[in-house]
Amino acid sequence: MTTGVLRVVQLNAGSLIEPGWEDRRLEIVAWIEQLAPDVICLQEVWEDGHTENTARWVADRLGGDSWSVAFGGSAFGEQTWPDESMRFGSAVLSRWPIDASTYHRLPIDADPSRLARDVPWELLHARTAGLDVFSTHLAAAPDDGRHRIRQVVAIDELVRAARGDADVIVAFGVRREAMPAILCGDFNAEPDSDEIRFLCGSTGLFGRWTSYQDAWRVAGSGPGHTLDWRQNAIAADMNVPRRRIDYVFVGDCFQRAGSAGRVLSAELAFHRPLTGVSASDHAGLVVDVVWPQRPATG
Repeated sequence: MTTGVLRVVQLNAGSLIEPGWEDRRLEIVAWIEQLAPDVICLQEVWEDGHTENTARWVADRLGGDSWSVAFGGSAFGEQTWPDESMRFGSAVLSRWPIDASTYHRLPIDADPSRLARDVPWELLHARTAGLDVFSTHLAAAPDDGRHRIRQVVAIDELVRAARGDADVIVAFGVRREAMPAILCGDFNAEPDSDEIRFLCGSTGLFGRWTSYQDAWRVAGSGPGHTLDWRQNAIAADMNVPRRRIDYVFVGDCFQRAGSAGRVLSAELAFHRPLTGVSASDHAGLVVDVVWPQRPATG
């Protein structure tokens, strides 16, 4: 990757529920090889007592010695998936060693549906090469907004706690040295929802305010649909409308040294077949961000 630039890739890999994983995982590897990212965030990753972790499988095919992997997941509710060895969640892959990782279950509102209650919605934090990278998956049903609202507030609290004073503005004109947080995931919410407007600083929730850059809004072109039944047979089979629900967020770049955190580009990825099959029911994203302190890989 270019000196001074961080390339981030985001994809809900659908490695458990959607059909054809044996072929789709090769498509995912082909895309990653073409994109040459530095950091990858994946959701719907899983493992159990008999099956290798699906993110680690991808990393091994990319060259296991070149990638570090952090995974965080939990079991489904017993009625949904009775295998207690199952772990379903998110992963972060990095070209640098992952120094630490922390897994968090996200809250849900009272009186949830079975889908909201039994799926372990999560936030995974990985610290790598001085970056704080977060991969997340929010409640999925179209009418689960009440859960997602609580989840984005919890995410902001967890990011702030992990960052400490790295984002504090000391005084006007004093440059902040740290790279902003990178927050990626399947948010299951469109840009005009309260959940996403909260993250972008356009509304408050429960008396809280925050501000992240939606990379697509900053540097993307077109509608940026990441669920598109016209282009994706798996999404068409699920009968969901065209939507932009997958995001790469970058913390605010205001007064950061060397323009750190400036979003340079945002494009769709995994949205057309390279090997003859769709990678997932979701399209993904590839985003370039200014990173003045970028270290060498390897």
